[in-house]
Amino acid sequence: MTKTEVWLSGPVEGIAPELQPFAHTLLQCREDVEAHLTGLGSDLLWVRPGGAASIGFHVRHAAGALDRLFTYARGESLSPAQVAAAKAEGDPDPQPDAAARLAADFSRAIDAALEQLRQTDAARLLDPRAVGRAQLPSTVLGLLFHGAEHTQRHMGQMITTIKVVTSTER
Repeated sequence: MTKTEVWLSGPVEGIAPELQPFAHTLLQCREDVEAHLTGLGSDLLWVRPGGAASIGFHVRHAAGALDRLFTYARGESLSPAQVAAAKAEGDPDPQPDAAARLAADFSRAIDAALEQLRQTDAARLLDPRAVGRAQLPSTVLGLLFHGAEHTQRHMGQMITTIKVVTSTER
């Protein structure tokens, strides 16, 4: 039996029609993390094949960047904790339960993003927003879109890195 992809499973409750593609993307990413990190040993999470980013980095960075982009979408600046977390995204976690903790942290980031999508007024999607210290121009829509597509891009990289690392380790 083939599982229906998230984007074909109907609307996500409480989210405006204009924002459904973002919600579907984020939910698909959560499914990808749950499916691919389950049972992955901590020893493989931080391997950098050919100097590429590690599996752990992709998951941690996707969650952190999603949080940061959605912070900007709310019109807020990053907190010192968010800045510190960004600097530590590539730091290895050698604990045996690292994969489970990464998956749980990622899931919480998705939950927070979905809640923000529920609270987003579709009539305000084109409101201007400033990004980063340089205050680069964007919009609520631009930040929400980039948050979803950036997360999805890193999940693809995570899956590819898992395939590379597990095929060379066996």
